[in-house]
Order: sequence, then structure tokens, then C-alpha cells
Amino acid sequence: DGRYRMTAQDIIVAALECLRVPFRHQGRQIAPGADQGIDCVGVAVHVASRCGLPYVDQQGYGRTPAGTALLDALDAQPCLRVVKRIDMQPGDLLAMRFERAAQHVAIYTGATIIHAYSSAGLCCEHDFTPTWQRRVMRVYRFVEPQ
Repeated sequence: DGRYRMTAQDIIVAALECLRVPFRHQGRQIAPGADQGIDCVGVAVHVASRCGLPYVDQQGYGRTPAGTALLDALDAQPCLRVVKRIDMQPGDLLAMRFERAAQHVAIYTGATIIHAYSSAGLCCEHDFTPTWQRRVMRVYRFVEPQ
């Protein structure tokens, strides 16, 4: 039908565009300049935008979302749907915890994750180690509108 079909590679390429951008809470700007900076949600917003997907960019969230705030926000996204962890594929968005509540998201590539990480001070890519694997609370797939 000639419609664009988004692939996992499209998602990963869009996430890779964020690499080395400085971490900034609620940041959405990857282009060099005074406003440059991105957070983990900013990476997901960039991916959705580059892939032409509808999304709701929520602002004003805390540095450490409490309770189910992050999961609720992800569940409400028109471009995401929950998939079983066993069905996780490259290009999926991972909701992760550091303590009890989901507080972080990353793009899964198959062997690595791409995410803006405050401890690293920038958007980075590194191995999806057992430590990071244990942090995954929910897996989301980017989906095109029907």
C-alpha cells in the first residue's frame, strides 16, 4: 500500500543520533547549542519524532518518578504497546527501576542499550549486562498508528 513501515533499525538509528549528547533533566535538544541536553525520556521522544509516531511529551516530571508515574505515562502513549519480556526485540523501549519504582527508560538494541544516563552525564550505549537486565520492569514496542 506504499505506507512507510518502521523497522527496529529505524528506531536504533534514531536513538544513536542522541549518543554523546549531555544529560539534562527534561532535556529534548540534541542539536549543539545552549539548550543542548537530553534525558532518558528525551531519547524516547526523539525516536518517536524521527519515526513519525504520535506521542505525548509530558513535562514537569521529577528526577525520580514515584510509584507508577512513569509506567502510567508510557502506558498512555499512542505509539507504544506492552509486550511480554520473553518477546523483547531490538528497538523495544525498556522501563527500568533503580529501586522499587520504574524511573528510567532505554532503547534495547539486542546486545546493548542506548539511554541518557545521569550517572554517565550523557547519552551512552553499553552492554545490556545482567545488572541492567534485572532492572527491566516492562517492555514496550514502538507501533505505527493503524
